[in-house]
Amino acid sequence: DYVVVKMIPDNRLPPRHLHSVHTGKTFAVIKWESPYDSPDQDMLYAVAVKDLVRKTDKIYKVKTRNSTVEYTIKKLEPGGKYHVIVQLGNMSKESSMKINTVPLSAPDALKIITENDHILLFWKSLALKESNFNESRGYEIHMFDSLMNITAYLGNTTENFFKVSNLKIGHNYSFSVQARCLYSGQMCGEPATLLYDELGTGEDSSASKTRRSTDVAAIVVPVLFLLLVTLGIGFVVLYMRHRRLQNSFTAFANSHYSSRLGSAIFSSGDDLGDEDDEAPMITGFSDDVPMVIA
Repeated sequence: DYVVVKMIPDNRLPPRHLHSVHTGKTFAVIKWESPYDSPDQDMLYAVAVKDLVRKTDKIYKVKTRNSTVEYTIKKLEPGGKYHVIVQLGNMSKESSMKINTVPLSAPDALKIITENDHILLFWKSLALKESNFNESRGYEIHMFDSLMNITAYLGNTTENFFKVSNLKIGHNYSFSVQARCLYSGQMCGEPATLLYDELGTGEDSSASKTRRSTDVAAIVVPVLFLLLVTLGIGFVVLYMRHRRLQNSFTAFANSHYSSRLGSAIFSSGDDLGDEDDEAPMITGFSDDVPMVIA
């Protein structure tokens, strides 16, 4: 024996299993289930989003018959904090959760350049990779002194560099640069951190390596360039000498070429000066040839 029981839907129950599926910088995907299984009609939900930083509220309406509901909350702010409440439109019991959006990324390529009495912090513009960042918002810089165990706020800037002075010899510092915090420091970007190892040398470990490699490159590149130029000049000189020797030999060979024999005739050193041996010998003068004396 068995009996079938059909429960009467209770619209005063809260949505079930409210949770976040995915959270980005400016949006959040939430998901929940209807108060009871297999609704037989459309259900109207009210999604209230409370901005815990700005102290503002927004309400969205969602109408569906699905047992499982997925909804995307848009136009949120990076690094924001929100309280989300979901309930039926008849103001039944509610389900709630808190959401923290993803903050802005840290600036890239943070570097330190050491000067005589100060250092300069450099970094890439955050607007190059964050479409939600405006340069007018600026950056803020913090410094941590590990010897004194003190964190100090150095200031903010809208530029991509910052000057730091009055550093103490023998202290180790950590500098961090991030998108400027809004609303009393509640909405900040991710910090980019770099260690400055002073230790009386005034050089950051990474900065010193960079400068050393730069110095080595500054020496090696000109030397290689001079070597290439020297090799090039040497090849040109050798080529010119080769051409001159070839031309001299060709001229010499042509001057000793006999068209009758079809070859060049070279004589030894003993024969030099004997070119006139084959000339006919003058034996005398004929009596009938008059002699003219100038």
